Amino acid sequence: MHTATYPRAVLCPQLIFEKEGVYLHTNAKRSNQDTTIPGFIRIVERSGEPALEWSPLEDEGRNAPAVLYTKKDGEGGEEDTNFDPGYEPDWAVISTVKKDREYVPVKESGQWSFSLPLSELYSLRRARFSLGRNFLVLTSRGGHPLPPLHFHRGGTRELLRALQRYIILASSPVDGRLFLAYPLDSGALSQSFDELQLLDDGGSDLVSRFIQDPYATTFGGFSKVTNFFRGALRPPESPHHPRGPQDPSAPSLPDEEPGFELITCGVELGPRPEVSRGKPLDKWEEFLDREGRVQHPERIKELVFRGGITPALRKEAWKFLLGFYPWNSTAKEREDILRVKTDEYFRMKVQWKSVSEEQEMRNSLLRGYRSLIERDVNRTDRQNTFFSGNDNPGLTLLHDVLMTYCMYNFDLGYVQGMSDLLAPLLFVTQNEVESFWCLTGFMELVHQNFEESQEAMKQQLLQLSILLKALDPELCDYLDSQDSGSLCFCFRWLLIWFKREFSFEDILTLWEVLWTRLPCDNFHLLIACSILESQRGELIGSDHDFNTILKHINELTMKLDLQTVLCGAEAIYLQLVQCKVGRAAARWSLSYLSDSTFQLVAFTVTLKNGKWSIFF
Repeated sequence: MHTATYPRAVLCPQLIFEKEGVYLHTNAKRSNQDTTIPGFIRIVERSGEPALEWSPLEDEGRNAPAVLYTKKDGEGGEEDTNFDPGYEPDWAVISTVKKDREYVPVKESGQWSFSLPLSELYSLRRARFSLGRNFLVLTSRGGHPLPPLHFHRGGTRELLRALQRYIILASSPVDGRLFLAYPLDSGALSQSFDELQLLDDGGSDLVSRFIQDPYATTFGGFSKVTNFFRGALRPPESPHHPRGPQDPSAPSLPDEEPGFELITCGVELGPRPEVSRGKPLDKWEEFLDREGRVQHPERIKELVFRGGITPALRKEAWKFLLGFYPWNSTAKEREDILRVKTDEYFRMKVQWKSVSEEQEMRNSLLRGYRSLIERDVNRTDRQNTFFSGNDNPGLTLLHDVLMTYCMYNFDLGYVQGMSDLLAPLLFVTQNEVESFWCLTGFMELVHQNFEESQEAMKQQLLQLSILLKALDPELCDYLDSQDSGSLCFCFRWLLIWFKREFSFEDILTLWEVLWTRLPCDNFHLLIACSILESQRGELIGSDHDFNTILKHINELTMKLDLQTVLCGAEAIYLQLVQCKVGRAAARWSLSYLSDSTFQLVAFTVTLKNGKWSIFF
C-alpha cells in the first residue's frame, strides 16, 4: 500500500473552527501520566485540504501535530493489520502478533496531538454519558479509532455544523448517535442509497408486485436494506483486506453472505422475559434403540442446553456432541469407528515420537511447538487432582495429545491456550485417544480463534460490541467514554470460551451447553453480554477508567454464578428474537448472532395495520 504522508508544516493555514476545553482521554498504560489532557479542537485548511486537528494546551505555538494520519493512495501492497487484545495475560495468545495500537506514554503531552484529513474521516459517534459530558469518538478510513474527545465546555453541535461545510454527516441506520462521513463532491452518499435499488427499475410498481408475490418482493427489498445496514455497521476495511467489486463468477465468501439477521427497531427492545434452568440430562439408555442408535438427538440437545449433563453420562454424551460418533451410528459401528480412530491416532503419535533430537534441531517449527506445549502443560489446571503433583500421568497425556494434534493439523500446530481446551476433555474421557478426537471436534468450532491473523477474534469483538449497543446503549456510552468501547477485555472470554472465568466444574456444564449450538451458533456472545450487563451498576456508578475497568473484569474470575449468567443470556436471546419491527421508516439496528456469517432462521414478514412485523 503506497501512502502519502501530509507535511508537518504548510504555509498559510486557514483556521476554520476552534474550540477550547476539549479533553483527550489517553488511558495511558504503565504510566503515572494523567489520562485526561486539556486542549483545542480545530478545523484547519492547509493547501486547500481541510483537516480535523487536536492539540494540547502545552503545545500552543507549535506548528504541527505529533501524530499525522496518512491518506490512501492507490491499491495493493502490504499493511500491518495487527491486533491488541488489550490486556497482558499470563501467556501470550499468539506470540508472533504484534500490537496494532498502543499509545505510548511520553513526557510531553504534545505527543498525543493528531491531524486527520476530513477525506479520511470514516465515522463520528457523538454521545452524552448520563454522569458526564458530551464526547466524540472518531474513526479513520484506515480503521484507526482515536481516543475519545470530551467536550467539558460544550461545542459538539458547533463542531458538527462546521464539519458539514466539507463533508456530509449521515446518521447511521444502526445508531442515531453514529454519523457516517461522505465527501460533499463525490455523490457517495446518494450512490450508496441508489445501489440499494429497493424498487428496482419499476419502483412505482411495488404495490402490484407485492400483491402478486408478497414474499419474494418483501425479501428482495429487505435483503438489500440489511446488506446496506451491515456495511454501515462494519468498521472501514483495512487496506490489507480491501473490499473490491464482487466477481459474479467467483464463489461467495462466507462473511459476504447475509444470514442470521436480527432486525430490531427504535430504542426499546421490549421486556426481557424471565428464564429458568432445567434439570441435567440423567438418562441415556432410554434414547437408544435396539441397535444402539440415538433416538431424538434434538431432544437430547434441548435437555443438555436446558440443564447440562450429569457427570456419569458426560463421557458418552460428549463424544456425540463433539462429533466423534455420529448420532445415527449403531453400537457396532461405533466399535469400528473407535478401532479405526485409535489406529489413526497412534500413527500420528509415532510421527513425532520417532523424530530424533538431531532431526528436531533442524526443525525449528516442531521444536517451537514442543517448547510451548511443555511450558503450558506444567501450568494447566494444576489445582485439579488429575493434573496435580510432579510426574503426574495426566500431564504426560496432556503433552502427548497436544503434540499429536500438531501432526494432525500442522498448519495451525499448537497455540497457547489450546491446553486449556484439552484439559477438561481429558479429565472427562480419561482416555488419550477419545480426548484427542474430542479435541479435534472442539477445534472445528473454535480453530479460527487461534489463527495468527486473529480476524475471527476481531469479528467476534465487533459482533459483541454491536449486540451490546442494541441491548444497553448507556453502558456502551460509558465504555466508549473510557476508551473501552472495543471490549478488548473480553478477548480471553471469547478465545477459550470463558475457561478462566468459571470453576472447572462449571466449565464442564458451560461447554456442553455451548456444544449443542442452541439457541444459536454464537450463544457465547450472548453469555458475554449477560456478564457485562451484570456489571453495569459497578462500572457506571464508579470512577473507573480504562485500567480499573480492565482490572475489575479480570477480577471476576471464579466470582460469576454460571446459572445466573446462562439465564441472562437466554433471556437476552428471547428478548431480541421476540422484538417486533415498527414502521418501515423507523430506525433500524442489526445484530449478528452467527459464526462469521449471518445465519438465517425461520423468518416471516407480515403487513398488518400499516406496520411491518418481523418474527424469528
